[in-house]
Amino acid sequence: MNVNAPFNWHRTHKESLTVGDRAADAMRNGMGSWGFVFAFVLFMAIWAALNTVASIHHWDKYPFILLNLFLSMLAALQGAILLIAAKRMDAVSAAMAEHDYRTNVDAKKEVEELMSINRQQLEHIDELIKLIKTNR
Repeated sequence: MNVNAPFNWHRTHKESLTVGDRAADAMRNGMGSWGFVFAFVLFMAIWAALNTVASIHHWDKYPFILLNLFLSMLAALQGAILLIAAKRMDAVSAAMAEHDYRTNVDAKKEVEELMSINRQQLEHIDELIKLIKTNR
């Protein structure tokens, strides 16, 4: 890592994630995607087709009690996963806000120092102008 490179909060945060945090992010990213939605709609369509019109054994006859059970379990798991992910995002937002606050405090100090230097320079310039006027 380059010693002169600026501090990268995001890289540092990603490196500190636990296995559970990474798993929650992966699940959230997977279940919150259009790919998952389309795959799940396709799965339900195939399930319904195989259990209504196909000539093979119907393991879950209409009104698809087993599918409803699976959907309820999936909804319960997704709810928990989304809460975990939301909790993590709150923690990330709080950490970013703290980092932004510290950056702003440091920047304010630097601006105040620069303004102080600028005031001193203006005073010196005023003194030089007075000296030049008196020496004419």
